Amino acid sequence: MNQEELILLNRARSLEQEALAEIHERYYTPIYRYISFRVNEPQMAEDLTSEVFLRLLNALRDRNAPQNTLRGWLYGVASNLVKEYYRQKRRANLTILDESIVGDGQSLTQQLDSKLLGEKMLTIIKGLTEEQQNVIALRFGFEMPIKEVAELMGKSEGSVKMLQARAIATLSSRIPAGVMAA
Repeated sequence: MNQEELILLNRARSLEQEALAEIHERYYTPIYRYISFRVNEPQMAEDLTSEVFLRLLNALRDRNAPQNTLRGWLYGVASNLVKEYYRQKRRANLTILDESIVGDGQSLTQQLDSKLLGEKMLTIIKGLTEEQQNVIALRFGFEMPIKEVAELMGKSEGSVKMLQARAIATLSSRIPAGVMAA
C-alpha cells in the first residue's frame, strides 16, 4: 500500500468524515465495476457495492479496520459478498426481475437484447476458473494493474499475465460469432 493510502486509512480509523467520503469517492466506481463483472444485475451490483462500504464503516467503528491494505480489504469484502450472493441465490433458486428494464429510453427489444447479451457474457465468464474470473474482474472491472493483482492474489506477475491471457483466449473461443455486434 502506498503512503497516501495508509494516511487515508489512518484518518478513516478515527472516523474522520472527509476521509470516509474520500474512500467512498475513490473506490466506489472500481468496486462497482468489479462486482458488476461478476453479477449481471445493476441494482444488485449497486446494493453489494454499498454493502462493502457499510462493512468498512462497521469495521472502523468496531476497531477491526484493515491494518495495512485498504484496497485489498475492500476487494476481499466485495469478493466474499459476491460469493455469498450466489450461495443465497442458488438456495433460493429465484428469478430476479430487473426493474431497470422499463423506461430508460431504449425499445423493449433493445432492452431485452442488452439483458440477454449480459446474461450470455456472465455465463461465459462463469465458465472460467475462479482464478481466471478474479483476474478478469480485477484487471478490467477494478482496473487494477497486474502488479497489484499479483500481490493481492499471492501470485507472480507472470502467473497473473498467464491467467489473464488464458482467460481472454477462453472467452474469445466461447463467444459466438456476432454476439458482440449485438
